[in-house]
Amino acid sequence: MDIVLRAAFAFAFILFLTRIVGRKELSSLEPVDLILLIVLGDLIQQGVTQSDYSVTGLVLAAGTIGFLQATTSWAAFRFRRIRKVVDGEPVIVMQDGKVLEHNLNRERITVDDLAEEMRGQQIAKFDDVEWAVVETSGKITFIKKAA
Repeated sequence: MDIVLRAAFAFAFILFLTRIVGRKELSSLEPVDLILLIVLGDLIQQGVTQSDYSVTGLVLAAGTIGFLQATTSWAAFRFRRIRKVVDGEPVIVMQDGKVLEHNLNRERITVDDLAEEMRGQQIAKFDDVEWAVVETSGKITFIKKAA
């Protein structure tokens, strides 16, 4: 039972850390995916190479993390309030060609970062953008103004 409780605590703590780290830093992975990769890898390594050589300990720890990941994913899909906590919400960082500095600061994105993303999507100037949104995955989506 101790292993299950430690695995559940580790899952909750890493989920908390990934929410603090921010979307930009995790833009290639969803936070829950990152948790699963890091924790499962470490738990398997510990179960195989460190003092707990038992297969039972390995199965309990990995099973607990896998179960919590699947449950969290299902709950986030099913309930909007949980989705907000686990995945966050998209944040508008530009509207009608104007940069929303407060939202950029909240996401720890500079105007230079925003301009770089625009150039990467073949957008030359801020005035061409109707909306810019930082998605829950960390990717920035630009919607151009109608011609």
